[in-house]
Amino acid sequence: MLASASHVPSPVDPDFMRLIEGYSLTTAEILYRMPDHPLFLQTYVWQDFDQAPYFPTLQRFLDFWERSLDGRLHSVRVTSSCLVSPREIAVARTLMRLH
Repeated sequence: MLASASHVPSPVDPDFMRLIEGYSLTTAEILYRMPDHPLFLQTYVWQDFDQAPYFPTLQRFLDFWERSLDGRLHSVRVTSSCLVSPREIAVARTLMRLH
């Protein structure tokens, strides 16, 4: 049985393409108040690819949190790291395989 073209893996990883498009690995440390004990703070760590400086993916997540979850947000600390920048990419002129 022959495999159809839809099962052929893409030659370029979609996450790598997002990095090239300006996305970076973003981590947010979210402190929130526990619903049953509002004097206690709990930590939640969120991580995804997002675009600095506005962080639209994180903003959507925080909007969802405020709409849908009981724990009130106390603070959010964000760090972002550009894993690949355009100057780090070079085009290969030759491709060889060594067995």
